[in-house]
Amino acid sequence: MRSLAIGATGMIAQQLNVETISNNIANATTTGFKKQRAEFQDLLYQNFRRIGSTSSDAGTVVPTGVQIGAGVRVAAVARVLEQGNLNITDNKLDVAINGSGYFQVTLPSGDTSYTRAGNFKLSPEGVIVTADGYPVQPAITIPTNAVDVAINPSGEVLVKLDGQTTTQNVGQLQLATFANPAGLEAIGDNLFLESGASGQAVTGNPGNPGFGRLTQGALETSNVNVVQEITTLITAQRAYEMNSKIIKTTDEMMQQASQMK
Repeated sequence: MRSLAIGATGMIAQQLNVETISNNIANATTTGFKKQRAEFQDLLYQNFRRIGSTSSDAGTVVPTGVQIGAGVRVAAVARVLEQGNLNITDNKLDVAINGSGYFQVTLPSGDTSYTRAGNFKLSPEGVIVTADGYPVQPAITIPTNAVDVAINPSGEVLVKLDGQTTTQNVGQLQLATFANPAGLEAIGDNLFLESGASGQAVTGNPGNPGFGRLTQGALETSNVNVVQEITTLITAQRAYEMNSKIIKTTDEMMQQASQMK
């Protein structure tokens, strides 16, 4: 019976749905995290009576036909890119992006990765780096005798040196945008890589047309709504149970059919 295979596809799909939801909930407090959503498609249909075929010599047309579906499959796990809330930290090296764009980060391999997490630190040489020690592009070094650091909404990094009253510009933070940011490849550690689906990176200063502005002393929180995820989780669980019930019911029907004399 087809319902056995159909129910199995439903259970597999809902299992991946639950895994996606659990990853969202696990990252509910991850800086700059963007939640994901499982998207489904129905499978091919078998035609027992084709729609639009003629049903008599008079040429009457079948209005609906008989089509039986083969189940469901996961078409994509899409990333939802809506803005997260800003959490005020008052840390001078915490920077949030308000709008479009990603910070650029140089990996040990020399490749460029991208992140929305602006919880930056200083290396032993005074270079602005990520929590894993990867330098932010363009490289910016804070002098050791700096007593204050200011990052304005346009990304200019201004420092006040010991014994001076005026500030000086030591660098410019830039952002990267993509034609399809949902196509970026996630590699963990809050980092993404450019892919054929994302398109090439376009860089520019914060505040320019198409680029978000920066907020110093704040971090973008995860855009995961835990209450919404729990509701979705319950729905996925019920769907999984119903698909397992289909398999159980089909098995009982087959047993009854095999016992007929």
